[in-house]
Amino acid sequence: MIRTMSSFDGRAWHIRLVALFCLITAFACVPQQVQQQPKPLRVALVMGAGASRGFAHIGVLKILEGSKVPVHMIVGTSAGSFVGSLYAYGFSAFQLQKIALSIHEAEIIDYAVPDNGFIKGEKLEAYINNLVQNTPLEKMRIPFHAVATNVQNGREIVFSKGNTGMAVRASCAIPGIFRPVIIDNVMYVDGGVVSPVAVDAARRLGAEVVIAVDISADLDAKQPEGTIDTILQAIGIMQSRISGAQLSHADIVIRPKVGGIGAADFDKRSDAIMEGEKAALEAIPAIQKTVDSWHRAGANRQ
Repeated sequence: MIRTMSSFDGRAWHIRLVALFCLITAFACVPQQVQQQPKPLRVALVMGAGASRGFAHIGVLKILEGSKVPVHMIVGTSAGSFVGSLYAYGFSAFQLQKIALSIHEAEIIDYAVPDNGFIKGEKLEAYINNLVQNTPLEKMRIPFHAVATNVQNGREIVFSKGNTGMAVRASCAIPGIFRPVIIDNVMYVDGGVVSPVAVDAARRLGAEVVIAVDISADLDAKQPEGTIDTILQAIGIMQSRISGAQLSHADIVIRPKVGGIGAADFDKRSDAIMEGEKAALEAIPAIQKTVDSWHRAGANRQ
């Protein structure tokens, strides 16, 4: 005997099907709690101006690298842009030390008849571009930014794209010594004129933690000898005076004791590197504490 479904049974089956569908839909509409991923930490290393004292940056890099301190961005001014560009490209700190100790002034200094400066800067540009194999700023292994000064309006300019050697040359164009650099019909000089340690630029570029390296001239530096020494020391004193405001915005400030090294003391490279190492070693506990605190604060926000 074949059993047929009554109209009542059909309605009951339909009601059960609708109820099941509504139940499934209700569960699907319940807001699901999505665990947010913590915002990645961006640590900026800001490398300041200071002529020959800039070799201290290499010592700082050796310690940071050895202590596995993360560096996600480099902002360099003048000497800081010189060292920073090479590190951002991919040279290790120890490779930079080897380069620094073997470099000769003739490789980067091209004297000329004084005309708004008696060093052209073309050799410096070529030297950097040769070492980075003409890699533009935007293609660096670590994001790198070179700071210069627009001499026509006195404003800070941050180069983040384009010719690396030219940007470093502009950043290093010490007024009265190096000829200004013309880029797209705009004249640029040393970034240290307005921003010796560009902490604020690093913040604008998205850094959460800023480690600044200040190699400004100490007030007890030795008496200068000759025109170049006098200009460099005067500029160094100026930079030490105007860098305070930005340094107050850094999380960590590393200050190598390079006051006894003249801005033109090219032969004291080893001393500068050693002072950079000493200062960085002292700063490592504070750096680690700052990074750990940032990570804990990020975890608590989840």
